[in-house]
Amino acid sequence: MPVTVVVGAQWGDEGKAKIIDLLSKEHTHVVRYQGGHNAGHTVVVGGDRYALQLIPSGVLYDHVVPVIANGVVVDLPTLFDEIDALEARGHSCERLAVSSRAHLIFPWHQAHDAIAEAVRGDDKIGTTLKGIGPAYADKARRVGLRAGDVGDLDAFAVALRARAEAEDAQIRAAGSEALDIDEIVERFVRLGARLAPYVADTVELLHEALARHDHLLLEGAQATFLDLDHGTYPYVTSSNPTAGGACMGTGIGPREVTRVVGITKAYTTRVGAGPFPTELGDADGDRLVEVGKEFGTVTGRRRRAGWLDCAMLRQAVRLNSLTELALTKLDVLDGFEEVKVCTAYEIDGTISRGYPDRSVLLARARPVYTAMPGWSETIGEVRSPHDLPDGARRMLELVQDEVGIKVGVVGVGAERDDHLQWTAT
Repeated sequence: MPVTVVVGAQWGDEGKAKIIDLLSKEHTHVVRYQGGHNAGHTVVVGGDRYALQLIPSGVLYDHVVPVIANGVVVDLPTLFDEIDALEARGHSCERLAVSSRAHLIFPWHQAHDAIAEAVRGDDKIGTTLKGIGPAYADKARRVGLRAGDVGDLDAFAVALRARAEAEDAQIRAAGSEALDIDEIVERFVRLGARLAPYVADTVELLHEALARHDHLLLEGAQATFLDLDHGTYPYVTSSNPTAGGACMGTGIGPREVTRVVGITKAYTTRVGAGPFPTELGDADGDRLVEVGKEFGTVTGRRRRAGWLDCAMLRQAVRLNSLTELALTKLDVLDGFEEVKVCTAYEIDGTISRGYPDRSVLLARARPVYTAMPGWSETIGEVRSPHDLPDGARRMLELVQDEVGIKVGVVGVGAERDDHLQWTAT
């Protein structure tokens, strides 16, 4: 399987890093293809917790080449904070390659992000204020600076100052605090010099790897329903986390992709604003949040929680050509007397198994549930599907029947080895 894509099948925070870490053992390159440091990926190894925002999760394996590809927007202070933290814990980052085509994030992007959210008032998107959207906007406006620009630091400094001066005028006109242009230029030229050894033509690097029949794992941030085109617009991210975005974000053509793994929790969460049909505003929702530790890796924000939604999973299968699901956090459902799974929606009196094309319709959707008995057992130590409680087995079988593809890996805990291979019987 030369190229595997890993995609979040919900609204993010599905536990992609755990599955990527597991799959990395079989791959030579792990490639981040979109997003920025607004994404938090957490891996737990031997009780040690690694919270990554930019560097691909595969960095924890010595045989893996971690790649930040062209579709990513890179915040240099965050990148080097991560490198320093990993190397202080004994994980070398010298293998890291950063695409020369990846766009860079600067303080004015974060300033514009804050201004835009303030203007929205009660209609806030819920952005992380990391400058991701404005950086992608500059990319589309063709005024952005890219990682490859640090190859000539003198020219980079000139271009950096010109951009900072132009952006400072806009920021001050909006009533916000002026940028310290000299400090920004000095700091980012210094960071650019440090970045230079990592910069590579990653399209060439990855195609050379394919020519050697190496196995590549393409890692998305955020998730399907935060996709700029196919998510719950406008409550979306500024890039394409779907499998199609993996091709654009890496320069690898679609014929090379042979496996697309969709990651879903055993329930559903969302952070920030936007419609959420299965959201629970009761004790069950609070329990999912507390037991599942549903607080953002990057922001610390409390996530909204609800039952698993197979209507959205069916749409994720369509949009990404998913070949299989990996279902995480099944253990969070331990002890629930009853477990529910949404299999359809009622919208304005009509039952539909499809997924609405507009957020205003999704906001009116009411979940149609299949309820089943829960289980009292603790499943964290289970490593065989035959040892799962009947309720857990029934739930997994229902999910497979509803979405039409197999469930492969099932996560039953936070640690790297807390999983099993599910085989329906």
